Amino acid sequence: MDSREAVWRKYDAMEARLAAPLTKRMLELAQLAPGMRVLDLATGRGEPAIPAAHAVGPTGRVVGVELFAGVLSIARERAEREGLTNLELVVADAGSIELAGFDVAFARWGLMYFDRPLAALQATARALVPGGVLVAAVWAEPERVPYFSLPRQVLAKFAAVPPVDLEKPGTFFYADPARLSGDLERAGFHVEHTEELQVDVMEAQTGAELIAWTRAFGMAQLLDGLPAATRTAWEEELAQAAPCRLGGVTRVVVARRLTSR
Repeated sequence: MDSREAVWRKYDAMEARLAAPLTKRMLELAQLAPGMRVLDLATGRGEPAIPAAHAVGPTGRVVGVELFAGVLSIARERAEREGLTNLELVVADAGSIELAGFDVAFARWGLMYFDRPLAALQATARALVPGGVLVAAVWAEPERVPYFSLPRQVLAKFAAVPPVDLEKPGTFFYADPARLSGDLERAGFHVEHTEELQVDVMEAQTGAELIAWTRAFGMAQLLDGLPAATRTAWEEELAQAAPCRLGGVTRVVVARRLTSR
């Protein structure tokens, strides 16, 4: 089992529960109905592919695309538990998919991590029928996303913390709405609607739980090269924030594939 899969097996149920309002809202915005064909980019552990499969029913079809096979195994196990027969899960690079005939595409917290995000959007446009809809969720600016910013703010009291690089794929690559809308337009979409939601992704009752989660989701690479005293000081300071829930502002965009390109 690779480290990515191990982390998600530990935290999948918690995030799925806390982020359920976002998944529900994305399905609402897509106006899913029985019989529709759905593509889910960077489906990961099956969100929102699995809820979408329930929504479109046995006459519909959902294809979830994910680059990491280990993480996708979690989605396969859940789909089997829930008795889904209309869901296909595929290990593939979203930028090179060659699919067609979909009514709706989803990308929940995935677009900004793609090595070739514009290529992924272009491939998605080709996969959709003319007039088909993409519903994408991306994180807003770092200062509005405390799950990411709070642990780094605490660390900055004890050590130098590198600035967030907004110019390369990562958590905040699409934090600028103009960048996302520009890439969508270049890929052949028209943005119809944008809204923001406050979404939690973790909860911790104790300082130890908070420290473990933040280490698992990005802080380990900043901490591991620091002196032990610095790491201890960071842990003691961060632990004071528990019990807590952390998440941030997610921007949800609805874009329609142009009928002619």
